[in-house]
Amino acid sequence: MLLAVDVGNTQTVLGLYEGERLLAHWRVATVTTDTADELDVRVRALFTLKGFECDLVTEVGIASVVPPLTEQWRLVAARHTQSEPLILNSSLDMGIALAYANPTEIGADRLADAVAAVELYGAPCIVVDFGTATNIEVIDKEGAFVGGVIAPGLVTSAEALFSAAARLAKTSIEVPPAVIGTSTREAVQSGLTYGEIDRIDGLIRRIVAELGYPATVIATGGLSSRVVGLSETINVVNDDLTLEGLRLIYQRVRG
Repeated sequence: MLLAVDVGNTQTVLGLYEGERLLAHWRVATVTTDTADELDVRVRALFTLKGFECDLVTEVGIASVVPPLTEQWRLVAARHTQSEPLILNSSLDMGIALAYANPTEIGADRLADAVAAVELYGAPCIVVDFGTATNIEVIDKEGAFVGGVIAPGLVTSAEALFSAAARLAKTSIEVPPAVIGTSTREAVQSGLTYGEIDRIDGLIRRIVAELGYPATVIATGGLSSRVVGLSETINVVNDDLTLEGLRLIYQRVRG
């Protein structure tokens, strides 16, 4: 079985695949100081929680945007499979063209999202990944990754606001009952949630105008559920998009 590991700045998502079927997935906090031993303990506990044995894992694919953890996850994977895992990077044959000035700058999660989006929804398409950063990936009608947008994510924006404004108390990120907040708490929530989704919708409209043709818009990421229902441009939600892309790339590269 394949264990797909998506190491993000805030959260790490793991998916256990039997062929094309996702048997189980887990979402945990990313701790940048974790060692291979600590990660190993975590993985074993997660597997036990859902009734799986770690011995089931024979292959591992890793998409990491946290360099200190990439090597630690490599060590964990090698320990369980006695072989080197596939670590996603732009030099691999992923089946899509990278029309990017410097492909090595593209994060592994962005590559996986693009591959999965083309495979599952066809080109042209646009991926909105709601995470620590809100990433927008653009795949043109030829199926080439042509670029995108990177902006502060929803939680990142909230943390910056609360740390910079001394009189604003930290509040949960929820959609308030109306855009016009009748309390400071609702006003902050409105600015964060409606502000985020209106920024996304505005950027997508600009992207479509630059492309010159419509494109399917797919949302993914751990924070997508907070605001995606407010969007006027997002067509579909797939929270497992990055894992699916990692699986597809692994199968293409390793057979």
